[in-house]
Amino acid sequence: MEGKGERTFRWIAILRHAREHWTTMGALAVVMLLVGTLDALFPMMNGIAVDRFIIAGSTQGLGLFIALYALAAVVIAFLIWYLIVLAGRIEMGLMHTFRRITFEHLQVLSLSYFDRTPAGWIMARLTSDVQRLGETIAWGLVDIVWGTTMMVAVATAMILINARLALLVLLVVPPLALASFWFQRTILGAHRKVRQLNSRISAAFNEGILGTATSKVLVRETDNLREFSHLTGRMRTVAIRAALLSSLYMPVVLLLGSAGTAIALVAGGIQVDRGEATLGTVVAFISYTILFFEPVREVARVLTELQSARSAAERILGLLAVEPEITDTPEVEAQFGTVLAPRRENWPTCRGEVRFEHVTFAYPGGEPVLRDFNLHVRAGEIIALVGETGSGKTTIVNLINRFYEPQAGRILVDGEDLRRRSSSWIHARTGYVLQTPQLFRGTVRDNIRLGKPGASEEEIHRASEAVAARDVIEALPGGYDYEIGEDGAGLSTGQKQLVAFARTFLSDPRIFILDEATSSIDTETEIRIQRATGTLLRGRTSFVVAHRFSTIRDADRIVVLENGTIREAGTHEELLDRKGAYAALYREQFHQT
Repeated sequence: MEGKGERTFRWIAILRHAREHWTTMGALAVVMLLVGTLDALFPMMNGIAVDRFIIAGSTQGLGLFIALYALAAVVIAFLIWYLIVLAGRIEMGLMHTFRRITFEHLQVLSLSYFDRTPAGWIMARLTSDVQRLGETIAWGLVDIVWGTTMMVAVATAMILINARLALLVLLVVPPLALASFWFQRTILGAHRKVRQLNSRISAAFNEGILGTATSKVLVRETDNLREFSHLTGRMRTVAIRAALLSSLYMPVVLLLGSAGTAIALVAGGIQVDRGEATLGTVVAFISYTILFFEPVREVARVLTELQSARSAAERILGLLAVEPEITDTPEVEAQFGTVLAPRRENWPTCRGEVRFEHVTFAYPGGEPVLRDFNLHVRAGEIIALVGETGSGKTTIVNLINRFYEPQAGRILVDGEDLRRRSSSWIHARTGYVLQTPQLFRGTVRDNIRLGKPGASEEEIHRASEAVAARDVIEALPGGYDYEIGEDGAGLSTGQKQLVAFARTFLSDPRIFILDEATSSIDTETEIRIQRATGTLLRGRTSFVVAHRFSTIRDADRIVVLENGTIREAGTHEELLDRKGAYAALYREQFHQT
């Protein structure tokens, strides 16, 4: 359980992120102050009406009284309309702000964060947690300011009218405060568990959808349902406990409020009988006790909701507090800009020379993947990376992209340490085609144009022609206007690859990486890509990671990796003549085929 100081800090941190809405929040607070103050006038006016017009049997001044009463009602009606407008703006504005800054923060986080964080967990932060936070702050501000104003105004009015009776009624406040303190602490713990389980459910749901095909092949539908039911069952149990605690809180507040009203009725009746108070005073006091404990109930409800929202706020702030593991130095940012604000005019050109000098790298918690690794790649050279799974092929290209940084040694591009260039610079100079390419919802044209925003139709067609994709794309219903679904739905693996090739080559990278890019496509598409590869890679430094030796025979150099070191290197013919590791792998593959 956190201390009071940490709780205060968290809400201050949330409000700091929401500073663009402070003016609207201030306006809403002023409106609620006016509403609370005017609400407190009505019982006093009712008491005056009883004493002056009903008990006295007089109508003198009744017209003016009615006019003032009606004016107050009209003003309150207008203020309530305005507060709904303001609260709605704050709610929508806060959700927009937190989704924007959270998504913006995700753009600068390192790849390692996404490797270890489930997508469902992140989605829960940007959806349900942000929504809960926006709703609670906007409407909670309404009820807290109104409720606090009402309680202060009512207590002041009661003391001014009859101090002794007021003190008797307010005796119920201390036990109410103690009950509120206990319930709020207990409810917070329950809501934290609910939000934690909700994140796990979101992650499991996302994983289940993405893995539907695998689940069906493995006949895991029943197991998936059992595991998911167990998880949702745990959340149901914890959520019911939180709901029970919340449901007990309100009756306690109602009971104490009713006790206050009973005190006002009994003590006020005795004072009237003794001639120490008028009937109008008692009527006003009964109305005030009801009015006093109504905002108490509302504030109590808001405080309960704040406990639930606080757990959501903690998770959002936790995400925003994650620091990227790969960062540029202040000097580099000053010269070349940041990821979100690059200074492209200062970016140097890139020839594509790559050098690994005594590089050692291990993923967090794992054994070293590369050990004192050295490799010099000349600009324009085509390098094929070969080796068993786990030998370090993909790690090498990830380090070139600066998705990770080595624990020892350095990586140079054009003779300059990558850490002295911005991450955006190397990303913009590198083309990367994955084994399973990532396509986005939209048209084929939109996906290709991602390689060069603002590219003309002619440039898009030229890029498609260069990778032998134009015929395939034009054969689609609608051609370049064909709508691709989520994650490339609607296209075969080969068609996705060709679109990814067109997109990458449109960006005209100086360093090109093919990571198992042809291992999951049909023979016809592979031949189509191989036919264009010689032209496409000419003049670019290229790293080709492949298990199919047919795709790397024309490489300038083939590097055979073993346990994070270079076992042997040379051309296809040289390595075959050596009859070493490469020759053995080559014979084994073609013997199997």
